[in-house]
Amino acid sequence: MLQIAEIRENKEAFAKALQKRNMDALPLLESAIAVDENRRNLQAQLDETLSKSNKLSKEIGELFKSGKAAQANELKAQTIDLKESSKQLGEQLNAVVEELQTILYTIPNIPQDSVPAGNSDEDNEVVSQHGEIPVLHEGAKPHWELVKDYDIIDFELGNKITGAGFPVYKNKGARLQRALINYFLDKNTAAGYDEMQVPLLVNEASGYGTGQLPDKEGQMYHVGIDDLYLIPTAEVPITNLYRGSLLEMKDFPVAMTGYTPCFRREAGSYGSDVRGLNRLHQFDKVEILRIEHPDQSDAALDAMVVHVKGILEELELPYRILRLCGGDLGFTSTLTYDFEVYSTAQEKWLEVSSVSNFKTFQANRLKLRYRTGDKGTELAHTLNGSSLALPRILASILENFQVHNAIHIPKVLIPYCGFDAID
Repeated sequence: MLQIAEIRENKEAFAKALQKRNMDALPLLESAIAVDENRRNLQAQLDETLSKSNKLSKEIGELFKSGKAAQANELKAQTIDLKESSKQLGEQLNAVVEELQTILYTIPNIPQDSVPAGNSDEDNEVVSQHGEIPVLHEGAKPHWELVKDYDIIDFELGNKITGAGFPVYKNKGARLQRALINYFLDKNTAAGYDEMQVPLLVNEASGYGTGQLPDKEGQMYHVGIDDLYLIPTAEVPITNLYRGSLLEMKDFPVAMTGYTPCFRREAGSYGSDVRGLNRLHQFDKVEILRIEHPDQSDAALDAMVVHVKGILEELELPYRILRLCGGDLGFTSTLTYDFEVYSTAQEKWLEVSSVSNFKTFQANRLKLRYRTGDKGTELAHTLNGSSLALPRILASILENFQVHNAIHIPKVLIPYCGFDAID
């Protein structure tokens, strides 16, 4: 969430920057400023009324002590009027504060200067491409056919138990899934990320804290009777561990990782892009998160990108890195790099990771601050990235490592899964 003070100071610059998101934000920014002006006026009136009331109360006390009860009682009538005015002003102020908060919740983060303009994922900028795309044997198959041949993932059985988008992993498929999770966590903890195991359900405050609410409310599974949400990513519960925290300089950087199942309704997703493991309602993901001093967050983002690159190179998967354009940038992000691996059998790139810097946007919602050297406080910066999302990694391994009558396992995973091939 943007800070209203920054909006007042940078209205025109923010409006211009938000044009990269293909939105005319100026009316929204001006509305926020106008509502905040009303809030400030009401606050000033309330403060003045409370000050008068307090002053009169002291005078009344002194008059009673001096035996001037008649004069004191005359003033008491005035305090009754002031208390009623204070009550009304307080109610108006609360309503205006809520109105301002609602407006601020609808304004996305400001894209960094390096974010390219564009309307959709077709306008994302390819930063670099790595690895050789393998040449497969004649008759190579996409993963949704391979998993049937080797009986390692059952989509129909998942559909029977729950519905479409909830696969059942079986035999070596389940073991390979577990191997990937353990490998990702080991790589992350070795790089200095503290492992966290967190709840899979979060309350509304947590959803608002990281920006999934109200922006992604329709994409989250809601447990209405308890007013809880199934998490769409480990980013939500792990980042909220620090909601309302005041950090010291010595606490930086905070680096965390965690594995969780993730749940997304993916409403409106249809077509070939959702076949097999390409898009699921429940999937596994390992996440990395950082809380940084503002001076270090850009360097931290670069380090996170390098970290994810190292994992993909060890998995021997061809990949590319994209800088997302304004039209494809997430609501809370100021800069995002996407990683895509190439699926040779499907002949297309599949997104497997997003690494983002949110700067103060989440921290403002979370009230996550740090103490500065002059005993003041400032908002921290938050970052997160997938390290990694499993479904499309698994799909790419199955497709790119297939040979006649077998699927080889990347060398780095063999110690984790205990076999070198699925046959």
